[in-house]
Amino acid sequence: MLRRRGVLAGIAVAAVAGLLGGCSNTDSWVDAAPAPGWPAQYADAANSSHTDTAGASDLQLDWTRSVKGELGAGPALGIHGWMMLNAQTETGCSLMQWENADRGRQRWCTRLHQGGGFFGALIDGFDNVYVGQPGAMLSFPPTQWIRWRAPVIGMPSTPRILGDGLLLVVTHLGQVLVFDTHQGTVAGTPLDLVDGVDPTDFRRGLADCAGAHSDCPVAAAPAFSPASNTVVVSLWQPGAKEPGLVGLKYHPGGTPLLSQEWTSDAVDAGVLASPVLSADGSTVYVNGRDQRLWAINAADGKAKWSVPLKFLAQTPPAVTPDGLIVSGGGPDTDLVAFADRGEHAEQVWRRDDVAPLSSSSLAGKVGYTVVAGTSLGPAGLSLLVFDPADGHTVNSYPLPEARGFPLGVAVGHDQRVVATTSAGQVFSFAPA
Repeated sequence: MLRRRGVLAGIAVAAVAGLLGGCSNTDSWVDAAPAPGWPAQYADAANSSHTDTAGASDLQLDWTRSVKGELGAGPALGIHGWMMLNAQTETGCSLMQWENADRGRQRWCTRLHQGGGFFGALIDGFDNVYVGQPGAMLSFPPTQWIRWRAPVIGMPSTPRILGDGLLLVVTHLGQVLVFDTHQGTVAGTPLDLVDGVDPTDFRRGLADCAGAHSDCPVAAAPAFSPASNTVVVSLWQPGAKEPGLVGLKYHPGGTPLLSQEWTSDAVDAGVLASPVLSADGSTVYVNGRDQRLWAINAADGKAKWSVPLKFLAQTPPAVTPDGLIVSGGGPDTDLVAFADRGEHAEQVWRRDDVAPLSSSSLAGKVGYTVVAGTSLGPAGLSLLVFDPADGHTVNSYPLPEARGFPLGVAVGHDQRVVATTSAGQVFSFAPA
């Protein structure tokens, strides 16, 4: 009996040793990753305005609600359909979380320092929220209690998850930081894209950001590609005639974590709105103030091609993984799509009978955008559902009593579709 017990004990010890020897670090499962669906304005870190969710072509208006203030950025939708809105309100709550599938029922809200509503929030796969206010970056758990708060110089743009439990933040004054998503501590050494910034004057230039004017160095959210670890920022240096682009490289586990690789003034007239990175991270698509769509090499900032839009696109283009590019929106625009052919762009289709006022949002075989006018006439706004393959209208739904200008369309992983306006209105559609 003693010998048998000794043998069994030896087997048990060997088994435990084998398990320990064969185990690897599994902490990566708790690392933050973007929520499925529409975790931030323009969908993903690349600003592609594309989701793998198969969008619904038939919709019905489920509910409408107001934030009782103004909005400057579209909503973020989490894995449970919870919606984050960064509003600007005279009093009371400004950062709000609503339940999209429950007629906009409010889960929680809190007040942020006002002045930064032109940037939105980010939701990760655990429903943690990351959002900026002038002078600080904050994170919230699924409840309203603050996980962490960290000081920054300026107003944080919409943040990006780099992976490895790290969060990228670029402020409107050009400070670039990487935070630990759990603790809010700064990882690595911050970069300053603009020299001579007074750290005590973190509100300088905020009034110029909504209109993308010269006193706001970074007026649009950066783009990040995990495929190439490339970060691209639109930057208007003090004293420069027009804004250009800056390319950064993320070095996972390296020192430094971020390095500046290039600056580009390839777009002579200056860039407008957020840059967008291709699915493989090799190409940057950006609007020029010269009414052209530009493709820039993400490795060196040199121009690949440009194509005339024949209008000024004030919002970013939408880009699919196979290289279809649907132009951005704005007043007096067309709905037009191009294919990237490497050294040039080919127009796939153009519609001059509709004026998209927002970026298109692409979800499988359907696209969504907000256009001027309704079936009853040129006044008002409508949600247009179209086929990205040829641009034809699939459906159209009026936004009742819509005011202001549209901020885009968010598509949840449950196929619910949300449109918002600058007047603080939220229109939520469900699959019919």
